[in-house]
Amino acid sequence: MKRHRAPHGSPEGSASPSKRGFLGRLDAFFGITAAGSDFKREILAGLTTFTAMVYILMANSEMFAKVIPAENAAAAYGAAYLATAIGAVAGTMLMAFFAKMPLAQASGMGINAFIVYSLILGGTGLTYANCMAITLLNGALFLILTLTGVRKRIFEAIPAGIRHAIPIGIGLFIAFVGLQDAGVITADPSTLVTLVSFNLLGTNTYFNMVGALVALLGVVAIAAFAKKNVKGGLFWGILGSTALYYALTGIGAACGSVACREFYGSFTLTDPFSAFAAWGKHSFAAVFTQGFDFSGYLGTPGNNAGTLAVLLVTSELSLCMIGMFDTVGTLYGACSKGNLLDERGVPLRMERMMLTDSIATCVGAVAGTSTVITFVESSSGVAAGGKTGFTAFTAGLLFLAAMLLSPIARLIPAPATAAALIWIGVQMMSSVTKIDWEDPADAAVAFLSFLVMLLGYSIAKGIGIGILAYILIMLVTGNAKKVPVPTYLIGALFLATFLLT
Repeated sequence: MKRHRAPHGSPEGSASPSKRGFLGRLDAFFGITAAGSDFKREILAGLTTFTAMVYILMANSEMFAKVIPAENAAAAYGAAYLATAIGAVAGTMLMAFFAKMPLAQASGMGINAFIVYSLILGGTGLTYANCMAITLLNGALFLILTLTGVRKRIFEAIPAGIRHAIPIGIGLFIAFVGLQDAGVITADPSTLVTLVSFNLLGTNTYFNMVGALVALLGVVAIAAFAKKNVKGGLFWGILGSTALYYALTGIGAACGSVACREFYGSFTLTDPFSAFAAWGKHSFAAVFTQGFDFSGYLGTPGNNAGTLAVLLVTSELSLCMIGMFDTVGTLYGACSKGNLLDERGVPLRMERMMLTDSIATCVGAVAGTSTVITFVESSSGVAAGGKTGFTAFTAGLLFLAAMLLSPIARLIPAPATAAALIWIGVQMMSSVTKIDWEDPADAAVAFLSFLVMLLGYSIAKGIGIGILAYILIMLVTGNAKKVPVPTYLIGALFLATFLLT
């Protein structure tokens, strides 16, 4: 039987004839020499990947610190940081040893925003632990759907306009969250939202203006790094924004700003191991001890077992769709950059990679973080020459080492992480070119989807409105038979959500 051969003439699992001893066995296991690579190149690629996506440790922690019930902000941040790092280590090491591909994983941007802002802070009545239970079920569901091939069918049941609108809507939503966190966009009694005032003679404080200014300049810096192809530009943009923030608030403190002085007075550089204690107390296994206790939700007037069932099903559906589109798009995009596709144009070991994110999501849920996916930033490591799982192994080791840096990470101010969120929004807008704007139905469905995600402050509701709009348009234009049955079922679930919850 002829064996499938990977790119560069490397048969899967082939041994390297050129090295002996431990390094030889390592080379043989990952197929480094056989793939036309070497240890130095793989290590540098892993470092590049880690640098490009380490921002997730701060960004995800900043989000989940808002919803983890802890005795203080430091404990909540520490618990979130450890949970995020553990999810990244689990997913990336699985990618290294099970899928043997040069990609890295961590809690997905977009999914984390959906859980924090839509499910927990969105007034559903669900708790942080409840959402970890939903995430665990999502990982188990991903596992079953991947093994049975149903995952692909669900993907195909979603209209193209909505598939393209989801990343756009998520990007706009994340950017909007970043703009709010940094104070660039503020509340307004007449228009609901408005741009912060930079008028030095106005009523706005210097401290608030600094945060907004740093976030905007941070986006400019990150864009400049990207333009110049600087490796890890997003990470360096965060660090640069942090330095600028401290410099400007320091000037404010020296000039007598009370808010700036209070900011510096709030510093506490904690023991790095305190984050482990906070994680063990507030996040680890919360899915089992509190996750399936929905008494808080059921105790809210108007809620009952029926509305809970609808909310859980539609939440799982939304998580599945967001995760599927993120994962499939990233795998094809990253693997195509490194010639890691088979003769059909499908990423090598595709099934293993999808199983990896399913298993990692289950591990992440137990640790206390949201769905783990393959990061598009992995493309940077592939572009740097990474061809095997040793690239992922290197990135995984760096995430493991970063677990001790939570006190330093907590010093990154909100405006600096906000700059990263806004930039991610910029990147996710590229899907807008894939929408058929000449087709009124496709255009309307896509537009309604991402507009509701942004202005309705809910990713799930945007997806639901888009699917219902698509079904209605097809019905009134006499194309009802062209709508797949699964699409009708998904639409019915979202309709029940809108009517009952």
